[in-house]
Amino acid sequence: MASNGYRNGTGTNKGAIKPPASSNVRSSSFKSRLPPSSNHSTGSALRRTSSASFTTPAGGDGVPGRVRVAVRLRPRNAEESTADADFADCVELQPELKRLKLRKNNWESETYEFDEVLTEFASQKRVYEVVAKPVVESVLDGYNGTVMAYGQTGTGKTFTLGRLGEEDTSARGIMVRSMEEILANVSPETDSISVSYLQLYMETIQDLLDPANDNISIVEDPRTGDVSLPAATHVEIKDEQSFLELLRLGEAHRIAANTKLNTESSRSHAILMVHVKRSVLGEEVAIPSESDKSSHFVKPPKPLVRKSKLVLVDLAGSERVQKSGSEGHMLEEAKSINLSLSALGKCINALAENSAHVPIRDSKLTRLLRDSFGGTARTSLIVTIGPSPRHRGETASTILFGQRAMKVENMLRIKEEFDYKSLSRRLEIQLDKLIAENERQQKAFDGEVERINLEAQNRVYEVERNFTDALEKERLKCQMEYMESVKKLEEKMIENQQKHQHDGFMKDKCNGEGPGFSEDIAEVKKLLEKETHMRKEAEKEVNKLKSQLGQHMDAGAGGDAEILKLQIALEDEVHQKKKLEEEIIILRSQMLQLTFEADQMRRCLARGGSGNTYPGLDSPMSQVRDSLSAHKTPVSALFDQVGVQKILDLLESEDANVRIHAVKVVANLAAEEANQERIVEAGGLTSLLMLLRSYEDETVRRVAAGAIANLAMNEVNQELIMVQGGISLLSTTASDAEDPQTLRMVAGAIANLCGNDKLQATLRSEGGIKALLGMVRCRHPDVLSQVARGIANFAKCESRASTNGIRSGRSLLIDEGALPWIVQNANNDAAPIRRHIELALCHLAQHEANAKDMINGGALWELVRITRDCSREDIRSLARRTLNSSLLFRSEMRRLRIELSRDWCNATLSAERASTIWGGFVVVLSLSLTEVSVGEMVGMKKNFVGHVKPKYHFVVCVKGATH
Repeated sequence: MASNGYRNGTGTNKGAIKPPASSNVRSSSFKSRLPPSSNHSTGSALRRTSSASFTTPAGGDGVPGRVRVAVRLRPRNAEESTADADFADCVELQPELKRLKLRKNNWESETYEFDEVLTEFASQKRVYEVVAKPVVESVLDGYNGTVMAYGQTGTGKTFTLGRLGEEDTSARGIMVRSMEEILANVSPETDSISVSYLQLYMETIQDLLDPANDNISIVEDPRTGDVSLPAATHVEIKDEQSFLELLRLGEAHRIAANTKLNTESSRSHAILMVHVKRSVLGEEVAIPSESDKSSHFVKPPKPLVRKSKLVLVDLAGSERVQKSGSEGHMLEEAKSINLSLSALGKCINALAENSAHVPIRDSKLTRLLRDSFGGTARTSLIVTIGPSPRHRGETASTILFGQRAMKVENMLRIKEEFDYKSLSRRLEIQLDKLIAENERQQKAFDGEVERINLEAQNRVYEVERNFTDALEKERLKCQMEYMESVKKLEEKMIENQQKHQHDGFMKDKCNGEGPGFSEDIAEVKKLLEKETHMRKEAEKEVNKLKSQLGQHMDAGAGGDAEILKLQIALEDEVHQKKKLEEEIIILRSQMLQLTFEADQMRRCLARGGSGNTYPGLDSPMSQVRDSLSAHKTPVSALFDQVGVQKILDLLESEDANVRIHAVKVVANLAAEEANQERIVEAGGLTSLLMLLRSYEDETVRRVAAGAIANLAMNEVNQELIMVQGGISLLSTTASDAEDPQTLRMVAGAIANLCGNDKLQATLRSEGGIKALLGMVRCRHPDVLSQVARGIANFAKCESRASTNGIRSGRSLLIDEGALPWIVQNANNDAAPIRRHIELALCHLAQHEANAKDMINGGALWELVRITRDCSREDIRSLARRTLNSSLLFRSEMRRLRIELSRDWCNATLSAERASTIWGGFVVVLSLSLTEVSVGEMVGMKKNFVGHVKPKYHFVVCVKGATH
């Protein structure tokens, strides 16, 4: 089967598969609904044995959950395109109604409803999201889950389930995508994942990861009835690459053969079992106090481990021997396959009819799947069919199998166990980390204290040395001065003695009556007293210096100064760190923007080169959101690491480049619904409106308008935008801006607001409708597409309000003068514009008060054209119902002799002069002069010519004469 056999579908659905509206099978959500009060049916032995093996956290009986069934149509292959070229497909899909029609012949068909109907264009990603993703999410929450593919051989079961997508990642099957999501949501430190890959061949269970292990026995727990395969190989998975290697190994060992129906027909049932073990915390339990009944002690939550299992089953295709041409050993293989599938069908029939006995032991396949049907697992079944009418019998059998499976209801349960080992191991790890961190901090602290002490000691030693040197110098100076004074005194004394001897006063020496000698003695005494006083002053100075030295040593002045320096250095480091964080945020935002722009360019090139794009009705904002979904991991990482508040703070930065990058980051984050609530709660919407109001930079205005358009997809955010004056602000921006991209973003935001029933009057009073219509001046196709989408949304809300009796009177769009532009662009060359305008015309025509204005404005002719030429059946049907339900429209069509048939307006065409009514160059309208007056005929000509392209010529034939 070629890898490009399936292309992207026309819509997305990220939620769980919804049951059909008219189905008789009871639908229930496994997460939200409580168990019914009445006793659950106990008719199934399989259900009784499996339901006892699990316990819920609250001790209840479990949550009911019906088996979900989706049908997928394979496109025609080369052989069918040649052999069945003259025959129509035996099935007709109605995906919007989730219905399938199986044709018996050209006149009769049978209609079936499923939870999801996937066309041949549905992408692998969409198939995974609607079929397997809810089951994978249940497995991550602790429930068992099963995804199974059933159908005729060659209809795409292995492509849907087991495609590896090595050459084209978009072709990855459910197995690879399921493991990707599981790995992305588990913690490698506390959780574990193991895989077993088996095949059931000729009623023998073989290990695809160990071919020597070719006869594995099934072991049942006698107490709970659980089924296990202890002899199978269990491989622990750490990353996606190792899982892909296991799948390649298993596919190489799986048995396949070449038949007339399929060149690589699987001759065994492949079963991939993924065992997930996750550690969680239980709820806190309040324990009442004995002394005070009003107060409670909170018991810490208990550690729990949840064990769940995901089973992915690729069943071998059912086949008829006459068509497949099997013989010999292949015939025995076909018999074994058909017998096991027949046993599975019998079990499902018994469960659907609440039979007292379910024959689960007729086959090993039913024993392995006993928990998937009627047990405790959440089960999704995808049935694959082909379009060829030659295999209508096999297609009908497959469809009936899916219909019976939809009646089976399981009772979902969680298996939880107390995980004291994990708690002990986690506490030990935390304790080791805390001890190591404490040791590191203590070592750093000790080192810092030692360094400060060493520096203080050095400073004290230096101060002591300086004081000692100064004291020694002062002492030496005093000694020198004292010695000089004594020397001077001795010299004077000798001089006085010599003088007295010379003058003959020696005789008076004993009496001491010489006047000069007594004066010298008095002078010497004064000098001695002065020296003594100076010495005392020096001693006081020395004592003072010693006391200061002691004070410095006690106070540790040097250490305090150093600590102050360290504090200043730390403050500088903190300031530098803040600057670096801002630069990192800017660089991350630039990297994210470049990644986003590169991805957009790649997608644009891919769309331009493929030629298979589908012109849907989605806005450009949804395209941006789809492009960002591939970068969810980097966007979420930036959001979590930096924080929304820091990013919003950068919107007020003085640097223009920082402000531009910040608003781009906010716009990219707003494209994901998961981030919108946090952005609004943090004041992001108010900041974006202020940017749109205050800044004149075109880039900032464009990106801010795009972010507001993304937020406007949420109804709660729409009301906040209205309360904060966003409608008038968007209207002002629409009138001032000239850049097409800015106008496209503003038009997209207003178009989203037009879809809210509560904002109709506010949009008109605050100029939203006028601003939307005023943007048609740009004439850019993207802008016109958003304008048309807004008009269609507004008209739909008015139609709903009129139908419910909430409002009366003609449309506000007609009051604002939008009808001429709508009629003028109803047949626009751009498919998105034309599609939105066609929907708007149909919704406007549903209200009788608008009929007269629409007839006068030429909208009747466009409605008639829509019933014939519109490419979508639902719009054509809506236009027919609208014309048939309106009295004024029916009266005008009778007056103009217009019939709603494929030969529109009873027009006759000449093969030489016109190809089609709208596609040729001549339109010939045959009228009877006796039935229509000349004035009416001229009015019809004017009305008709006013709404066709200028290249057409209009010819009116009256009884064979041309005028």
